[in-house]
Amino acid sequence: MKDMTTIDVKALSSNRAWQGRRFKTPEYKAYEEEFLYKLPPLKIPEGRIEMHYLFGLSSKLNDVDNCIKSFQDVLQKKYGFDDRRIFRIIAEKIEVNKGQEFITFSFLPYSSTITDD
Repeated sequence: MKDMTTIDVKALSSNRAWQGRRFKTPEYKAYEEEFLYKLPPLKIPEGRIEMHYLFGLSSKLNDVDNCIKSFQDVLQKKYGFDDRRIFRIIAEKIEVNKGQEFITFSFLPYSSTITDD
């Protein structure tokens, strides 16, 4: 996968990230702190963005879409972009052994492949 960035850490689901609707769980706060520390400096494309995610998950119960929101919120905080600029998300999960979890991601300029014919 060209120009992808990988962080060796288990993805946190939305269910584990929030207490009710307003409060971050202690687990989410630790997750956010870990990622903010580990994420490398990156240049974010201008304008509309396309995101690619690959989640290496050790639990077969994890939904790939539950992993996106909390991770994307940390990316937004780290890199100072508004996630309203994301127009396409491509996400995939693979099963890995416990302790081998990771997230690979990339920011790409968005270009629509859907046309009105």
